Amino acid sequence: MHKPIILQQIIDSSDGVLSIAESEDKIPFQIKRVYYIYDFKTSKSKRGFHAHKKLQQVIFAISGFFTLTLDNGKEKTNHLLNNPNKGILIDKKIWHTMENFSDNCIILVIASDTFNESDYIRNYTDFINFIKKP
Repeated sequence: MHKPIILQQIIDSSDGVLSIAESEDKIPFQIKRVYYIYDFKTSKSKRGFHAHKKLQQVIFAISGFFTLTLDNGKEKTNHLLNNPNKGILIDKKIWHTMENFSDNCIILVIASDTFNESDYIRNYTDFINFIKKP
């Protein structure tokens, strides 16, 4: 349902840490889109509530933390993302939600394709019906 993604870190004791995400190396697909989510008005904010038919994503908390819930239609798993070089691969056909955002949370998402509304499944019942198809 998910796969941990750990990015390489190059640590310079006085000048910070550099993490590297390269297509088809640590990121298991060709990168077509990168976006970030930030400035949550409250820790009670909630995002996601959808799945994708074909799109794959890797998601990171590059600042702060949040809880990612993944649901394959049979089981749900919760993941605390709180390390900027440790992300989670969200495969296609996985319902996902994000919540419990820290004040300084910034989420980075690396996606396998450009935005396409027809790839989204935004209703949970539709999601369950979609994954049951052969």
